[in-house]
Amino acid sequence: MNQWQVERLGRRGDGVAHALDGSGARALAGLTLPGEVIAGTPVDGRIAQPAIVTPSPDRVAAPCPHYRACGGCTLMHARDDFVADWKVGIVTGALAAQGIAATVAAQHASPPRSRRRAVLAGRRTKRGALVGLHARASDVIVDLHECLVVTPAILAALPLLRELTVAGASRAGTLDLTVIDGPEGLDVSVTGGKPADAALTSDLARLAEAGNLARLTWDGESLTRRRPWIAIGPARVVPPPGGFLQATAEGQAALTAAVLAGTAGARRVVDLFAGCGTFSLPLAQTAEVVAIEGLAPPLDALQAAWRAMPGLRQLSVESRDLARRPMTAAELAGFDAIVIDPPRAGATPQAAQIAASDVPQVVWISCDPVTFARDARVMVAGGYELARLEVVDQFLWSPHVETSAVFRRAPGHART
Repeated sequence: MNQWQVERLGRRGDGVAHALDGSGARALAGLTLPGEVIAGTPVDGRIAQPAIVTPSPDRVAAPCPHYRACGGCTLMHARDDFVADWKVGIVTGALAAQGIAATVAAQHASPPRSRRRAVLAGRRTKRGALVGLHARASDVIVDLHECLVVTPAILAALPLLRELTVAGASRAGTLDLTVIDGPEGLDVSVTGGKPADAALTSDLARLAEAGNLARLTWDGESLTRRRPWIAIGPARVVPPPGGFLQATAEGQAALTAAVLAGTAGARRVVDLFAGCGTFSLPLAQTAEVVAIEGLAPPLDALQAAWRAMPGLRQLSVESRDLARRPMTAAELAGFDAIVIDPPRAGATPQAAQIAASDVPQVVWISCDPVTFARDARVMVAGGYELARLEVVDQFLWSPHVETSAVFRRAPGHART
């Protein structure tokens, strides 16, 4: 096997290595660290099982027994401080590539066993069922019996999820099981299962009751009567089945604090890509809020939570596809602040309209450093300054990283 030197980690956490034989060959190698000498033979530019010849001083023994197979974590073999610094570098490096110099003012990392929302895969077998995450670059399901990422309640529910998979999965199909750990218990939404006829519905309802699930939804049909809720600001939100929410309570708190600080003093705020109110409801404690979201179910959940919580300021909603029809600069006139939390693809058309507006302060939440940096360049070119940048890590030992950024209108800048 040839030997290779790992130069750096790529965006997805794989080592970028060059051959030490002078050939100039390069390859990707998972589960490696910068500076390491490894051995292996690449296939299609990737060394699947690199042997570590010279380990990095930042290398540690991964504490999870599933680590080498499971695709959920990719950086558990590195010291926590290395991972934290690497994630900061991913963010600042992406901004630097767009010509924006920035420093991170604060960093927030969620603790182990804190992820309250997980999407698992389930598949029937001859002997029962597999429930877990996919192996790296594979459709093979790693049957989980331990996980240092999800909450203890989700981990404890794996046997029940296997029972649900045995009852409701076809032999050829794979279930997607979205599990949310909330104050009322687990909220489980399953898609990809067999049609829920009377017999299956009875079996699933029995399993849900035995497992004390707060809610079981089967391909969009609720099979239980309870209404699980999540605390968002002062309100209780019943999210749509399988709905999006911040992965950890600690991450939600860090992002919410950044939003409230970045919009301090604003009397009228527009919340773009509002979801079910992660930021709208806390903002409504002191400001009038307009929440805009492309999907109706999250907005319905947001409105219901707002109506049930007395003492909040006026909150109105609008269903609108902001990717196709962004809020225009004229429509943004009159708002004191903008909060925007776009999907991973970013929101360049919306950034262009914000950059053409007179809104004095913008808080931009992002889950992708590269698309964020691209959109930040539009904001800066339009006369905004990046006033504060924070990194929020809700996905320990993975390459995923989130940012909160406060933009303020640069004094005296003439917009074009």
